Amino acid sequence: MGITGGIASGVTLVARMFGELGAVVIEADQVSREVVRPGTDTYRAIVDAFGREVVAADGALDRRRLGQIVFDDPAARARLNAITHPAIRRRIWERIEQIRRDTPDAVVIVDIPLLLDTAGPETFNLDGVIVVAATPQLQVERTMRRDGLSREDAQRRLEAQRPVALKATEADWVIDNSGAIAQTRAQVETLWRELTTANN
Repeated sequence: MGITGGIASGVTLVARMFGELGAVVIEADQVSREVVRPGTDTYRAIVDAFGREVVAADGALDRRRLGQIVFDDPAARARLNAITHPAIRRRIWERIEQIRRDTPDAVVIVDIPLLLDTAGPETFNLDGVIVVAATPQLQVERTMRRDGLSREDAQRRLEAQRPVALKATEADWVIDNSGAIAQTRAQVETLWRELTTANN
């Protein structure tokens, strides 16, 4: 299963809940860090494309600086995505295949923030998509708290993404994370029972 949502909608929280129930969780953000480690082909391609200014003092990519460069420049963002996304997709696909070989009955949850923006479930041979939703107001407030941003900057980040409400229309299941954590957990547990029953 793929799990996605929007900025500060709670995708990581919900993925962690599934992990606590027994799912094998693959995080695209973690994979994205692995594929750009110094010495990898992806790392070299990024440095070639954006210059040494995106390299931190320790030799790793300066992700914050790179983010600043691509955030307001669609062409630069497209160039970065063209470099990183194939490597990320390939690594995730390899992990899914390895898990399916080792534990065929495992429920695999792949946390991919841009699943419905840059790729579809068919890219990873997923059985369905879970969207974690929250109200836009909550997304802005959570982003402000989490990232220490002004309301204006948080709003800009939200508006740079497709609305979660639109993604929800493309989902097989929706988890509403606008309420209390206990309410979110109850929805996750209900869906987990459905998924594990279908898997048996």
